Amino acid sequence: MTESAIDISGAKILAVDDVPANLDILIATLESAGFSVLFATSGETALALATKEIPALILLDISLPGMDGIEVCKRLKSDSATRDTPVIFLTASTQEEKILAGFHAGAVDYITKPFMQDEVLVRLRTHLERAVLSRELEAKNADLEAEIAQHRVLDNRLSMLARREFERWGVDGFIGQSPTMREILHQINLLQNANMTSVLIMGESGTGKELVARAIHAGSDRAERPFVTVNCATIPNELAESQLFGHLAGAFTGAQRDQTGYFEMADGGTLFLDEVGMMPAAIQPKLLRVLEDGLIRPLSAKTDRRVNVRILSATNEPAESLREDLYYRLARFTVTVPPLRDRKDDIPLLAQHFMNMFAVEMGGLPPGYSKEALDALSRYGYPGNVRELKNVIERAMIESGGNEIAAQHLHLGKSIASTAASTGPDISIDDLPLNLAKAEHLLIQRALDKTDGNVTQAARLLGIDRNKVYRLQAKAEE
Repeated sequence: MTESAIDISGAKILAVDDVPANLDILIATLESAGFSVLFATSGETALALATKEIPALILLDISLPGMDGIEVCKRLKSDSATRDTPVIFLTASTQEEKILAGFHAGAVDYITKPFMQDEVLVRLRTHLERAVLSRELEAKNADLEAEIAQHRVLDNRLSMLARREFERWGVDGFIGQSPTMREILHQINLLQNANMTSVLIMGESGTGKELVARAIHAGSDRAERPFVTVNCATIPNELAESQLFGHLAGAFTGAQRDQTGYFEMADGGTLFLDEVGMMPAAIQPKLLRVLEDGLIRPLSAKTDRRVNVRILSATNEPAESLREDLYYRLARFTVTVPPLRDRKDDIPLLAQHFMNMFAVEMGGLPPGYSKEALDALSRYGYPGNVRELKNVIERAMIESGGNEIAAQHLHLGKSIASTAASTGPDISIDDLPLNLAKAEHLLIQRALDKTDGNVTQAARLLGIDRNKVYRLQAKAEE
């Protein structure tokens, strides 16, 4: 007889029979097989022992004086302590009606007398193993139910976060009543229902292209799934495929473990490709393939993986470096976000919105604007668009110290981006100041002028990190 993989050695067995000779045979058979044996000669004793010792299995004579085996079995099954203990009846071959009644009472099997030792052990082991497997399954089910409950909690949290994201990024996040803004809001509402349509969002830097993308996502069926942002201008050519599609360990030198790409991170949600016009040329055919069939293949993988991702992209200039077929696949619908100078009716509303927002952050009340301040805000051209207006208001709130914002608190046109045009297009080497910091400042202004204030492109022209441009810009505003 082969040994079972399930360990039932030493299991506690309760044998119940009113005939001593039968008990002697059972005890000898069970103990020789390595089981621990309890015994009883009456139903009442059997119940007391079973409740106290909780045996792994009970061999129960169906015909006992006083309380018979069927009644004992019913009581065992009504007690939570012994409800799951398997009961095998011992019965004469002529007691068919009682056998049937025994199954109704909750028995799992029966053995006819006179019984054979091998039959007793085979049936006993079978039901012991089933009981072990049943308990393991119940434990796994309990763990699974706990895990499902935990997932429900997480899902509820995600739903709550999604609602917060919608409140933050939904159409209510757009401030303005100009006709152009009303048209954009109308387009966003349409696109929220077009769950798979790729959208190209066009507009100058600082106009709020990412806000448009987030609003589309936040109001769509994908709102509870990830919104993943990728700045295409910062993707190194040699790592573009790995970053977008992922790689397996050993795919290239230094790839010590599997890496999930942006597409898999955004699976079920939205992938926002910012500055898509600067997407490395080598990756564009593979990006087109993903857009067409929804399949990606991580580096070194042998098979494709299917992803369900909506692509929203943005550019602040004509995407001339994009393949024509890729451009039309990305631009199945286009949204153009106007510069702030083309919707000046919205400036007072935006200014009040930013004042309210910063007042909350600073723990005070909105101080209001003087008439001269509002006039100055409305006249200015904002080459940095809404982002520049926001920065201007934040600084004015700090300088005013909680008092009404006056014209002198507004530093309009003092940022590097907005003053770049004043340097002129042509500066000779002899015109550069000998002071290194001033020369550096002037070169950055010129680069920003040539790129219409695009910091990333200016940094590329200068061959420096764009964070340095931001640091110098902040320093110039001090």
